[in-house]
Amino acid sequence: MIALVEQVLASSIVLTTPILLAAIGGLVNRQGGVVNIALEAKMIAGAFVAVIAGAATGSWLAAVLAAAFAGAAIGWLFSLTITRARANMIIAGLGLNVLIAGLVGLTMSVAFDASGTLRLDGVPLLPKVLPEALAAVPLAGRALATLDPLTVFAWATVAVLPFALANTRLGLRLRAAGNAAPVARATGLRDKSLIDLGTTFAGFYSGLAGAHLALASLGLFNEGLTAGRGFIALAAFYFARNHPVGTALVCLLFGFLDASQIRLQTAGLPPTLIGTLPYVMVIVGLVITALNTRRRRQAT
Repeated sequence: MIALVEQVLASSIVLTTPILLAAIGGLVNRQGGVVNIALEAKMIAGAFVAVIAGAATGSWLAAVLAAAFAGAAIGWLFSLTITRARANMIIAGLGLNVLIAGLVGLTMSVAFDASGTLRLDGVPLLPKVLPEALAAVPLAGRALATLDPLTVFAWATVAVLPFALANTRLGLRLRAAGNAAPVARATGLRDKSLIDLGTTFAGFYSGLAGAHLALASLGLFNEGLTAGRGFIALAAFYFARNHPVGTALVCLLFGFLDASQIRLQTAGLPPTLIGTLPYVMVIVGLVITALNTRRRRQAT
């Protein structure tokens, strides 16, 4: 029983990381006034680029940075369609998800003669930051031994982000641009550039999320690798009402549910039914959030 708990805890930490990274980006972007439906697109691009860059360089760090900057570039271009071309952010986001998925599939077919899954030689996996001997520590040891640099980076960002958004000049300006654009312009702030910065930030973190999916344990890219995690990340910060710590805890819950459903499948329960558990919880969470918001509005 203890061994099972240790396995679920360790898996929960690993499975939380890509959701948390994407949710951090989406949360900051939301503070800047953009509902980023296209987190999934940047995650797909990040995972794809991470595998190619990792195989080309043999360096996990180069692969991670390439994925992050690819996501940031896509995020910046996506933002320009909203702030400069005045596209509807929801429609543009959904379109970008379809576009990136199609371009990745086409590139796999033309450049690598692959379909569905891309396996390249020499793709490095993310290293562990703590000694493997820690796995012998009861309960938390295995989870600590599985920590990788992106997991540590994600939780460090969660620790810093509340202060950065509430107490730094850039954080306050970003929130002003997102929540009161006319006021921001009246005070001389370049609100469109600030929104572009927030969307680029979301792309950067979503690219990291994709890199983690590809390099944490697999070392390959699959077209279904993200499995809707970008939308789960979107639900996480909405459910937590844009609070970084609350968002992290919601992501951890989704990671735990994801790890649990994997264990339940191995126990012989129907995999199709059990696999829907994290997504059912997303729907339940959003319904609860909507009801609470409606109740507060009626009270005022």
